[in-house]
Amino acid sequence: MSDEQLVGIVLVSHSAEVAASVAELAKGLAGGGGPAVPVAPAGGTEGGGLGTSSELIAAAAASVDRGAGVAVLTDLGSAVLTVKALLAEGDELPEPTRLVDAPFVEGAVAAVVTASTGADLAAVAAAATEAYAYRKV
Repeated sequence: MSDEQLVGIVLVSHSAEVAASVAELAKGLAGGGGPAVPVAPAGGTEGGGLGTSSELIAAAAASVDRGAGVAVLTDLGSAVLTVKALLAEGDELPEPTRLVDAPFVEGAVAAVVTASTGADLAAVAAAATEAYAYRKV
């Protein structure tokens, strides 16, 4: 399977470092056995500060779009609002793009692992959402 058929993943955090680190972790834990899932961090503001940026999110989504859809995971409330505003505009994000209600780290790992199997956008979103049920103790 080529990466042209894979769902892309965008990780939106208020911190560029957090977004990049979670992207690196998710890709690393997905392993190298399958095709590389397109994953892009969209963290912080254009000036490097804490916050979210519509422009960075839209650019990240465009960079991972392979025609199979884009799953967007966020860290905190205003990141959710920024993505919702982009989705409402209708022309800023690739079609289809889905905002996924999932824990940021565990959901990102589940999304990337699932996308690496060639799963569709609905399955990738479901796997990320199911990460809420992961028990640690």
